[in-house]
Amino acid sequence: KEINLDVILDVPVEVSMEIGSTKMNIRNLLHLNQGSVVELDRLAGEPLNVKVNGTLIAHGEVVVVNEKFGIRLTDIISPAERVKKLS
Repeated sequence: KEINLDVILDVPVEVSMEIGSTKMNIRNLLHLNQGSVVELDRLAGEPLNVKVNGTLIAHGEVVVVNEKFGIRLTDIISPAERVKKLS
């Protein structure tokens, strides 16, 4: 069945890049302060996760564009898969 994408093309979504994550107990969370370093589960140089509304759709690498961070996509699911995952 063909989906009419015109009805959703202007809907705003949140796009986020995830550099890694970690788990910690509340005791350690409360001990964090300015200058604290939190070790993440991802190695330096590994691709970042690109998520739309919390759903993984791509991987990429950090770049700098006009003195701001950006991301160069290294792989991404097809447009049809993106729509399917987000619906």
